[in-house]
Amino acid sequence: MKIYDAIIIGAGIAGLNAAASFGEDKEVLIICKENSWDCNTFYAQGGIAVPYDEEDIQVHIEDTINVGATLCNREAVEILCRDGRVAVDDLIDRGFQFDKGEDGTLHYTKEAGHSRARILHAGGDASGRCMHHFLMQENQHALLYNSTVTDLLIEGEICHGVRVYHKGTFRNYYAKNTIIASGGVGSIYKYHTNARSISGEMQGLILEKGGKLRDMEMMQFHPTVFIHNKGARKQLLTEALRGEGAWIVDEDKKRFLFEYDKRGPLSPRNIVSSSIFDWKKKTHKQVFLSLKNFEKEFFKKRFPTIYFNMKDLGFKLPADEIPISPAFHYAMGGIETNLDGKVLNFKNLYAIGEVASTGVHGGNRLASNSLLEGLVFSKRAVDNICSSKFNFELKVFSQEEEVLVKDGDKVLKDELRELMWENAGIVRKRSKLEQTLQRIDQILEGDIGKLLRLRLKTSRKIVKSAIYRQESLGAHYILN
Repeated sequence: MKIYDAIIIGAGIAGLNAAASFGEDKEVLIICKENSWDCNTFYAQGGIAVPYDEEDIQVHIEDTINVGATLCNREAVEILCRDGRVAVDDLIDRGFQFDKGEDGTLHYTKEAGHSRARILHAGGDASGRCMHHFLMQENQHALLYNSTVTDLLIEGEICHGVRVYHKGTFRNYYAKNTIIASGGVGSIYKYHTNARSISGEMQGLILEKGGKLRDMEMMQFHPTVFIHNKGARKQLLTEALRGEGAWIVDEDKKRFLFEYDKRGPLSPRNIVSSSIFDWKKKTHKQVFLSLKNFEKEFFKKRFPTIYFNMKDLGFKLPADEIPISPAFHYAMGGIETNLDGKVLNFKNLYAIGEVASTGVHGGNRLASNSLLEGLVFSKRAVDNICSSKFNFELKVFSQEEEVLVKDGDKVLKDELRELMWENAGIVRKRSKLEQTLQRIDQILEGDIGKLLRLRLKTSRKIVKSAIYRQESLGAHYILN
C-alpha cells in the first residue's frame, strides 16, 4: 500500500509552494477539486505585498496590524513581513519575472491601507495567474485532478490521509502528513469573486472532526466588483486601479467616499465596501468605477485582464464607467493553526493559505497580503514537517462513504447563498442573523447530502460568530 510523505489538498499558491518546498526526494500527492487553475490564486489580479527594503519591514507590519482592526497576532504578522521579502526574493531567484519599470527596476504600486508603494505585480493585472503558471511549471509531484476530498481519515490525534471521490468511485489515499490548502468559502455567498469550486467544505469537515475555526465572522467583501456578468464568479476590478488613479463616484459624479473617510478610495476595503452599501441605500443612486484618469494605451498594458474581460462584456475602457457592487472576496477566518500551520489538536495535520487562520489578517486583510501568506506559511509548514520526528503508524480505513449529493440539494444550496448574502454579508442585523441560524439548523435536520451538510456547518459557524461579536469591528459590521 502506497504511503505518501504528504498529501496536499489544493493547488493554489500555498499548495504548490508547499509541494516545491518538499523537493523531489519526497513522495507528494496534490489533489485538485477540479482543474489546477480553478483556484483563487489564478484569479488574483493586484499582486503581492512585500516590504520594499529592510526599513519598510516594520512599516509593513504596522500597516497590516492597523488594517487588521486589533485582531492580528503580532508574531504572525512579523513572520509574514520579515520572511516575506526572503520568500519573494527566492521566487525571483527561481526565475519568476515581476513587472519592471522603464529603468529596468521592479515596479512597485500602492493599494488601500498601505502607507507606501510595495505591491509587486506580474503580467500587468495577472499576478496570480502568472505565479500559478510558474509554480505549475516547477512542480515535480503527482497531481490528481477532478477529485473531491470527502473525508479526513482521522483517529485520535492522527490523520492517516484522505478519502477522495474521483470518476464515480471513492478511494482512500494515505500519507504521513496532510496539508489542507483548499481556499476560502466563496460559493457560500450569492455574489463572490472566488473560483467556483471554493465552497468551505473543508472547514465544515474540520468542525466534524473536532477541530476549531477562528474569526469566522471576519469575511471580507471587495468593494469594486462587476456583478452583472453570467456565472457564479463575478468580475473583480483590482484595488490597484484605485491605487493608480481610479475614482469611485455615484451617478452624479460625486466622490462620496470622502464623506466616510479622509482617505477616500484608498481607505481599507471594509470601509469602502460598507460606505458604498450605505450610500446606495441612503441615496438610491448607482455607484461606478471611473477610469477617466487613465490613458488608453497605458490602461491596456497595465490592466490587460480587466481591459479584455470588460471588452467582452461590452465596455470600452477606460472611457466607460463601470457599475460596481461589493462582493464576497476573502475569508480572514479559517482553520485555527499555530505559526507553523499545524492544525491545533492534531499531530500531523496542517492548514495553509486562505483556509487557515494564523491570526495574520486579524479582522480585515491588508490588500495583497494573501499571496505573500501563501508563500511564507507554506514554507514554514513544510520546514516543520521535515524537522519533526513523528512516528507514523498506518491505520487502514474503509472506503465506504455517505451520499454526497441528494435530490433537492441544489435548491437548498441556492437558498443558503441568498441567506448568507442578505443576512451575513456586508452589513448585518442581529435579528436577521438569528433567523438565518434557525433556517440553517432546519436544513441540517433534513435529508441532505454530505457536501451540502459541510457547507451548512461552515455557514453556521460564520453566522454564530457574527452573533457572538456584538460590536462592529474590522470586516464585521453589525447593527443591533
